[in-house]
Amino acid sequence: MMEVANPVIKKVKDSKSSLKALELEMDAGKNKKEQKLIRHYPTVYIHTWKKRNYYEVYVGESNDIFRRTEEHYRNSQINKWQYKLEEKKADLYVIGHEHFNKSLTLDIENELIHYLLGVKDIKKVHNAKFNPQNQYYTSEEFRGIFNKIWKKLRKYDNVLFPLESRIADSAIFKASPLHKLTMEQQEAKDLIISKVLESLLSDKRGQLIFIEGESGTGKTVLNSSIFYELCCMFENSAEENSRFHSKKLECRLIVNHKEQRNVYKQICKKLCINEGTSLVYSPTSFINKYDKNNIIDVAFVDEAHLLLTQGRQSYTGKNQLQDILDRAKTTIILFDSNQILTTEQYWEYELLEKYKNKAKEEGSYIVLKEQLRIHANKQVLKWIDNFSKNSMVNNLPKETGRYEIKVFDTPKLLEQAIKEKARMKGSELSRLVATYDWKYDEKKTNNGQMWEVVIDNWRKPWNYQLEKNFDYKQKREIADMSWAEQPHTVEEIGSTFTIQGFDLNYVGLIIGPSVKFDNNQIVFSPDYSRNKKAVRRRGLSDGTYKSFAKQLLKNELRVLMTRGVNGLYIYAYDEKLREHLKKCAGRMYISD
Repeated sequence: MMEVANPVIKKVKDSKSSLKALELEMDAGKNKKEQKLIRHYPTVYIHTWKKRNYYEVYVGESNDIFRRTEEHYRNSQINKWQYKLEEKKADLYVIGHEHFNKSLTLDIENELIHYLLGVKDIKKVHNAKFNPQNQYYTSEEFRGIFNKIWKKLRKYDNVLFPLESRIADSAIFKASPLHKLTMEQQEAKDLIISKVLESLLSDKRGQLIFIEGESGTGKTVLNSSIFYELCCMFENSAEENSRFHSKKLECRLIVNHKEQRNVYKQICKKLCINEGTSLVYSPTSFINKYDKNNIIDVAFVDEAHLLLTQGRQSYTGKNQLQDILDRAKTTIILFDSNQILTTEQYWEYELLEKYKNKAKEEGSYIVLKEQLRIHANKQVLKWIDNFSKNSMVNNLPKETGRYEIKVFDTPKLLEQAIKEKARMKGSELSRLVATYDWKYDEKKTNNGQMWEVVIDNWRKPWNYQLEKNFDYKQKREIADMSWAEQPHTVEEIGSTFTIQGFDLNYVGLIIGPSVKFDNNQIVFSPDYSRNKKAVRRRGLSDGTYKSFAKQLLKNELRVLMTRGVNGLYIYAYDEKLREHLKKCAGRMYISD
């Protein structure tokens, strides 16, 4: 990272008198550098105020901070957030730098909004517009300047401005619509938005946009980004609203994953998107709320491979995707067939191809290929693919770069290694996970005991077990966190049902007894799995019943193997698999 000059940051009470005092101080010119950077250069500013025990913030940039802030004060009686500056104890941070220009201040503003969105103690980020810039004169200095700004802000308030690594590990930050998109993602986004607008202009119904991509290809960020831009596009524009014959664009986010649904709800709440309106639904609740005579403009379906393709107690239909298509002008789905985990979600080939072909005919079938999650070289990615998709266990690559793969002789050694990582700065989000091969029932108690993963004399509770003994205050503290973000979960074992769709810094994977090694390859044994939804037979459209257990257990293994951003640590229960991994791992095999 290139060396850059230090920023100038002035913190004052957020009031007319304090602003005037700062202006007089700058005009007096006792500090010529501060005078130049604050008075005459573009600046970035942050309004912050505290409400009970949490913060709200507003981030902006301006060529004249004093004129702009005075405008905010004048608008305090008519605008949504400015009045809070008068009724709450508020602070104003003014940030200057000798290389600030319009493009750089816009990028710094964007990144501050992005970071503050991921801060646990901030409940609302006002003015969360997003206007990423392309290349410009000082763009190569952006990261260095931003890091210095953040470090200096931390000296003022380390709760409002926590460690960057803590923000980067938050589920909200990772799913944020404010990420800069890759070229592949941006091209997809441009195509999708144009298709949505075409649909609105023609009043077309039932349009399907099908986005396919494996774990870590950026599907969630793309989905979040498009959803947010469309919501913002129609938020305050009367001209756009009249053009598309709608008072406000009706967008709804649908995901059949409780933890991911909670993340989207928090993003909508923090960014003040359609305040007071519910935008995030489970598939069943969406289908029950809307019907063919009450359709919305755009339905976004994340993790669409989790949609049901047969009925169950809470869902009496036969195909959730078709039911959603019938209730929206445009439906955007994000799909990965390698993440289908239960028979209820299994897609018959002909049915899935029908929807893919529909999207292809409309020019709205998109495939994302770039791996964005796993920070590994091609050799490592190929090894993981061969293991989890092709049932081949090869020698570990000699060069793994900054990505770590290790194989452990016992679950205790694996636990110790993951806990050591979790104690290190920048890798706190390291957790143990396991294939669903030990008893667990979230709705029932285990004779007063916790449901546990037990291997010889070693045992650890499954996810969501420890919190059962928490008091109200403790439960409230973790209410808005995903499972992996909760500090106590370093003492639990995660499953596909808690970790699917989320990242970990390092994943410690316990490969249970349903995954064996025989005849020089991985084999799956459904009799050893406790995942009833994966191993039971599925009724097909021709009236026959068939087991898809081996494929679903393979998918389960792949989901767990692809969670780690920086590393994958493995313990195998099956002795033959463990011995073969030992031969393949060489110096990366860890034993007592």
